[in-house]
Order: sequence, then structure tokens, then C-alpha cells
Amino acid sequence: MFNNSFRPSQSSTPIVLNLIIINAICFVAQLVFDSTWGITYRFGLYSIDTGLFKPYQLVTHMFLHGGFLHILFNMYALWLFGSMLERQWGPKKFLIFYLVCGLAAGLAQMFLVSGGPAIGASGAIMGLLAAFAFTYPNIEFYIIPIPFAIKAKYLVAIYAAIDIFGGFSGSQDSVAHFAHLGGLVMGFILMLVWKDNNRSKNNFKF
Repeated sequence: MFNNSFRPSQSSTPIVLNLIIINAICFVAQLVFDSTWGITYRFGLYSIDTGLFKPYQLVTHMFLHGGFLHILFNMYALWLFGSMLERQWGPKKFLIFYLVCGLAAGLAQMFLVSGGPAIGASGAIMGLLAAFAFTYPNIEFYIIPIPFAIKAKYLVAIYAAIDIFGGFSGSQDSVAHFAHLGGLVMGFILMLVWKDNNRSKNNFKF
């Protein structure tokens, strides 16, 4: 997926590793107990108009997944982008960023899309992709089946375009496009705010 200009570390950072473990545990719980306890239907996120929404779902939906490929791709992206960002920011800042993007994704989904339950870490991870593209815009990736490298800044634009089209076209593909966009937009907003804060602090140095 990536070329010689980008080599992710082979060791996971603590928050990324723990997030992957928690997601894996929750996925196993879904497989084992969903038929009796209804974990997906109880802890997935419902839109505000259904009467089934509970505030805790804004957090719990981020740790549930709809199948092996769903969690596999999400956890790979979390490791790929998250490990590098956590090393740069530190664990506390990274965790705050991840959770805020996930909450923004949930809010976008519950207010803009009727129904549910919506599940998955994709919204939070789209926020990480936004931060990665903001921080390392020219790092190149190879995405199968595209035969040429794509810079991170163009990769995030492609994903955004796909979700904008999917969301506003009324696509029935079961993908939470507005949740993706909510996480992505929040990721960019946080990066801009942090950048401005850092600039302000530098202006007052003597």
C-alpha cells in the first residue's frame, strides 16, 4: 500500500495497540453473544428520530464492526496512520483526537441519516486520515488496483469525494458516508485549531 517514502514502524504505540485490542475483544463478543444479548443492536448508534438513541451509543458504536473485513481494514488503517501520529503527538493528545473525531462522526450519522444501528471505527479513522494528510501531505501510497502512487493529500480528497457522492446520492450501499465525512471534517478542524494555537504560542516567545 505504501512506497519507499513511507515505512510505518513495526511496533504499535500504546493507545493504538489498546484500541486495536478493545476493538478485537468487542468483535469477538459480537460473534459470540450477539444472538442472545443483541450487542450490535443495543450498542450500535441509532438516529435521533427512531426513539432508540441512547447517549452511550455515541461511544460504543466506535468499537463494534459488521464483519471480519470491516474490522480488518479499520484496524489496519488505525495502525498505519495512528501509530505515526501518536508518536508525534503523544498518547493523551492522540486519544483525545481519536475520540473527538469518532464522536463527530456519530453526531453526523445520528442527525443526518435515519435508522440504525450504525457501527464501526471508520469515522474516527477518517479523522486520522485527515490529520495524516494535513501533517504529511506528500507521502505516497499505492492503492490496489491503481497502478501509480497517490500522495496523502490526494488520497484524502478521493475518499472525501466518494463519501460526498455516496451520502448525497442516497446510495443504499450500507456505508455510513456522513459519519465518514463528520470524522474527516472534525479531523481537519482540530488540525487547524491546533496549528493556530501553536502559532499563537510561538508569537509570544521571548
